[in-house]
Amino acid sequence: MNWQVVMADVDKMFGWIPSWFIGLGLVVGAIMVALSFYRFAVWLLNRAFGTRRPLLSVFIERTSGPAQLALCLAAVALVLPLAPLDDAFRTPLTRLFVVAFIALIGWISTRIVDMSAARYLQNFRDVTENFIARKHVTQIRVFKRVIDTIIVIITVSAALMTFDSVRQYGVSLFASAGAAGIIVGLASRPLLSNLIAGLQIAITQPIRIEDAVIIENEWGWVEDIAATYVVIRLWDWRRMVVPLSYFIEKPFQNWTRDTASLIGVIALHVDYRADVPRIRRWLEGAVKESKLWDGAVVNLQVIDADSRTIELRALVSARNAPQSWDLRCEIREKLIAFIRDEMPEALPRERAILIPSGGDDDDFPRRAASEKMRASAHN
Repeated sequence: MNWQVVMADVDKMFGWIPSWFIGLGLVVGAIMVALSFYRFAVWLLNRAFGTRRPLLSVFIERTSGPAQLALCLAAVALVLPLAPLDDAFRTPLTRLFVVAFIALIGWISTRIVDMSAARYLQNFRDVTENFIARKHVTQIRVFKRVIDTIIVIITVSAALMTFDSVRQYGVSLFASAGAAGIIVGLASRPLLSNLIAGLQIAITQPIRIEDAVIIENEWGWVEDIAATYVVIRLWDWRRMVVPLSYFIEKPFQNWTRDTASLIGVIALHVDYRADVPRIRRWLEGAVKESKLWDGAVVNLQVIDADSRTIELRALVSARNAPQSWDLRCEIREKLIAFIRDEMPEALPRERAILIPSGGDDDDFPRRAASEKMRASAHN
């Protein structure tokens, strides 16, 4: 088939229509045909293999955008040389086609990175107790976002370099290396420092996904590590967004750096008449009955004494930070109830010596000694 003869016949039939309108109509028509072909192909594949191969459906869904753009560009590439357009319309369309092709390459690259990361992380789904999983999840997420950022920067740069004015401006800007370069460098310093901090965190891993941390006097868990910031899920469901560079430059507490198990502390003030060994035996039995205890540490010690009370410190361990908190609250409540009901003499109390009204203060030591002797004889 001679396309020139066909186009001549078309020109005779629709000679009254402007050529630029016909050319644009061919381009739009080619795009519509490409999109229709994609929808039909997807429908056919889902009908043939959708139920038997769910991975194919997931692949089609994740590559939907790049695939449609690729088909549209292929259709435009076939139609554009045949479209009756002058240079005033052909040049911008050609440049738009080149920019779209560069964007397609960047889009495909990011999709490949995302799908590869998702496929790799399928082996590490449980990140609560699995330290190896948390390590790999943290590294892959940080590297993926850094690579995505680099791909976007390269894609945008390549697209802008297709325009002569922008390319010349960029060359002159970099060649000058003057005040403008210094301003741009200072403006991009926080972004670059956070990107570099992200790479440092991925390699050294001072924090991981689902680590329990205390930062800025707030306690929470590392929920997400982005390219330039970290999202901390606080204990009351708030979210704290912290720059990545913070975890490199400033100190913070990581409760689950090497292990998720934690030792919880329960402090209690009791009277001097408290039977500490009995309280210790009761504590060991109560902790062993709790489902939150990990079976590692349970202990009771007298750590301080003042003029009124003695201070007891109970140590109990749990598998992770949330269970440690719940275990401490549970044992503290039961310990208070035990002392109140079974050992009321251990409750803290105020002591005072009452002097009878009108009595002789000089006679107080003799009367106090006689009262002590009577109390001893009574016991």
